[in-house]
Amino acid sequence: MSEDFGQSWRRQGQGLPDRTLDALANSAKNPDTLYAAIGGDGLWRSEDAGETWEFVMDRPFLSGSEQDVRTLASVDLASGMGGIWLYAGTSAGLQRVPDCFCRWQDVQPQGALDALVEGEKAPTVMPLPEGEPVNALVSCAASPERLYAALPSGVWASADGGVIWSKAAPFVATALAVDPSDADTLVAATPADLFHSRDGGQSWVVSAIL
Repeated sequence: MSEDFGQSWRRQGQGLPDRTLDALANSAKNPDTLYAAIGGDGLWRSEDAGETWEFVMDRPFLSGSEQDVRTLASVDLASGMGGIWLYAGTSAGLQRVPDCFCRWQDVQPQGALDALVEGEKAPTVMPLPEGEPVNALVSCAASPERLYAALPSGVWASADGGVIWSKAAPFVATALAVDPSDADTLVAATPADLFHSRDGGQSWVVSAIL
């Protein structure tokens, strides 16, 4: 942890298992609440800026087995269960869990269950490509329904909290960053280049990494 913009660091993590930390995210509503994904273990939470940690959730179950979480995003959209969502990109796709940590689930549109019960047509869903690992995932703080995900098939974008996705770029990114005040301003990093978009991924400018 650093409190001086990275000039000095001190070790945090009391209570965390001695394993690889695969992903880390701040709560969208409380900067002192952190979530950590531990390889081969599950999700942990700290409510004191990383000083102490508690186990909160097993790994998501996809493709017939538990999957390690590769990337996390705390998304300030009402979960319907008294809190917000924690989205997790895994080795086999995307899952999310409300921050009450009751159960992992696929991203579904609002009203999907009501439509099923009433025998009506289900809302349209266009998920990410099935079975692909999600290598990076970001949400815009000012527009939390806007999500971006980096997969081997390219960079994908959603304007409705992950219900409908469309491809925003064909290149394979290893990291993503979005302007917290402007969901259209996005940076994607590949092993060789940095790609910058100011229109939500419709067009990109590339600059070499030195």
